[in-house]
Amino acid sequence: MNTQGRIDRTGTVNFHDASLAVWEDGTPPKGQSCGLDPIWERDFKRQVFARIVQTLNRLGWTCAMPAISDHDVKHYGGDVARWSSESKRYCTKGDLKADLSVSGRHIEFKMFQTVNAPDRPDHEGRYQFNKERHMPYVLRLEMERTRSRIREYLCNVFTGYTYEDKYRPRKPLDLTAMQQIQKHYEESSHFKGDLESYLKRNKYPKLPAYNTKSADGHELQHGQRVWFRDRYSGRAATGIALYNINNMWWVVTGRYDYTNVACFELYTAPPDNLRGRHFPDRRRKRLEQELAKATAAMQFERAAVLRDVLFPPGIGPLFHVRRKNDGVFWGPGSCGYTKDSVRAGKYTRDEAERITRHSNKELEAVEVCS
Repeated sequence: MNTQGRIDRTGTVNFHDASLAVWEDGTPPKGQSCGLDPIWERDFKRQVFARIVQTLNRLGWTCAMPAISDHDVKHYGGDVARWSSESKRYCTKGDLKADLSVSGRHIEFKMFQTVNAPDRPDHEGRYQFNKERHMPYVLRLEMERTRSRIREYLCNVFTGYTYEDKYRPRKPLDLTAMQQIQKHYEESSHFKGDLESYLKRNKYPKLPAYNTKSADGHELQHGQRVWFRDRYSGRAATGIALYNINNMWWVVTGRYDYTNVACFELYTAPPDNLRGRHFPDRRRKRLEQELAKATAAMQFERAAVLRDVLFPPGIGPLFHVRRKNDGVFWGPGSCGYTKDSVRAGKYTRDEAERITRHSNKELEAVEVCS
């Protein structure tokens, strides 16, 4: 192979959910048992991180260094805050946005958007679960094109760079669901798939109740049929439950399909209204967001209708949940944060007390409009 003009570096590139990650095995210098060689780190940043920024610029992305915050300067000092800022980029291309960062021997490029982020529209959609699935078609194409171009460029420039696709979605005929779960068991240091041996090794008479109690109050058995609500469609689904770890269970829903569900989301009998869609948390969160929009736009008639749908008369006073140290409110559905009380989540007295009770006195309940 002709390696003229290429750089000798060894590392791996892999894809995850709308993201790209680069890993290298840094070697400490002689006489140093831990940590990375500062010269190696400098070269890693100049040779790899800088090339990713250049590739993004060629593809039409705008990459900006985040401003140094007063908080970082105060808590970490000017040099550390400046180093942290230089190791990050905030990247944008139309409605597609991304965070690029380098830390030690790891570079991560995470893309996100808010055109369709139903669960977590806060923080520009950074924390939306399953970003690729929710991306509009055109943005998903641009996301795939961007990380593929970065991968191809890095693997061509550096002699020892390889691409690992272990996080990519499975193709229909690659492995069956049972084969894939068996792989998880073989790679796990916790549970290898044999429940009897697992209980004997840990001297358990049976699995703890908090790991097996189903949503309808029954004890789950390894290998039994269960029902659950699909987190995307809201419809009831069924499958065979296989123990995974802690309170999580694999559920095989088809020859090639499986998912990972907590025990308290599983039912041992078919739920009512099998064909109906059930999104109680998502519905409330969306209605609270619409209520905040109507209030901000002074559409008070619409806001009053939404208020009565969400919180019928007689429900009692409502509360915000606020952090004591900085005055930031929890968002609707206990997701996200905001400094705007209009956009803050609204909770009943019981909900607010339950949240603040387990917060180690870091949170307080504030009555709405008080």
